[in-house]
Amino acid sequence: MDAKESAERTETFSWVDPRVGLEHLPRLSGFDYLCGMRDGSIPRPPMASLMNLALIRVEPGRVEFECRPGEAHYNPLGVVHGGLACTLLDTVVGCAAHSTLPLGLGYTSIDLSVSYLRPITLRHRVLRAEGTVVKQGQRVIFAEGRIARPDGELLATATSSLLVFAAGHEIK
Repeated sequence: MDAKESAERTETFSWVDPRVGLEHLPRLSGFDYLCGMRDGSIPRPPMASLMNLALIRVEPGRVEFECRPGEAHYNPLGVVHGGLACTLLDTVVGCAAHSTLPLGLGYTSIDLSVSYLRPITLRHRVLRAEGTVVKQGQRVIFAEGRIARPDGELLATATSSLLVFAAGHEIK
């Protein structure tokens, strides 16, 4: 066995068909839908399985996730790829916005601005990400997110604006 073969690793993950969770969406407010995801009565989306994300707290206008980065998330420089942090931040700002929406409304991101403050490595083990609605509007929601180590050391932040629309309608 050569060095390349002995260093090669594999990882397997599984997920529930996303249509199973989406079946609940038309019958629930954003808050209730997210509570179902947190409690496990609604399966988490496949992206959450792939990125090791877990929703742990939901309040109206605020969510908290845990993320456990793995070696498979490393970039060529030997740190967790910024795309994982960006995805985690996009998730928390979007879910914070979703937690404020009544039945029949949906959202989509307009923009996301991320600031990477420190490199993320496996020594961080568990990341805590929080999303908070800063301003609730009828058409646009403004939110911010942050990723920190469990000891509170801030690793990345984001701001986002999200468009609110009637669920089931095409955005024009």
